[in-house]
Amino acid sequence: MNFHGTTILAVRHKGKLAVAGDGQVTLNETVIKHQARKVRRIYNDKIIVGFAGGAADGMNLSERLEAKLERYNGNLTRSAVELARDWRTDKYLRRLEAIMIAADNSRAFLISGNGDVIEPDEGVVAIGSGGVAAQAAATALIKHSDMDAKTIVEEAMKIAASLCIYTNNILTVEEL
Repeated sequence: MNFHGTTILAVRHKGKLAVAGDGQVTLNETVIKHQARKVRRIYNDKIIVGFAGGAADGMNLSERLEAKLERYNGNLTRSAVELARDWRTDKYLRRLEAIMIAADNSRAFLISGNGDVIEPDEGVVAIGSGGVAAQAAATALIKHSDMDAKTIVEEAMKIAASLCIYTNNILTVEEL
């Protein structure tokens, strides 16, 4: 899935988690908003989610994930798997055009409508149109700097914004 109009990056480093999302919203070839909030906390501020794709679809998925977290007592792994299963098999949910990252103090997952629930090997995961650039930059910064997780996501997102026309440098960053 390639979604235009956003980049979300999650980095776990030195015992901290930081998730960042850019603020640009694009409609066709026009930027219509610069300060959208695509990263937020859910489930009593214990889980950070970020989405790429349609805003209404992303919010719908965030709410559904939060309902799963309530049902499974905050177990992110089980909730992510159940959401992905529903997303893949439900006729209505299959039409949602979004992809998301969900993370807590110990795990981070990429969750998609294809049934994917992927936990990254190295603590870095990114989605959206600038995701590859952001993930590459974050991986390099982890290996070759002494920066903390928040600084890494901020700098990596700046690099992604300099390369991807669908990503800006107005960021929302959440930390755990």
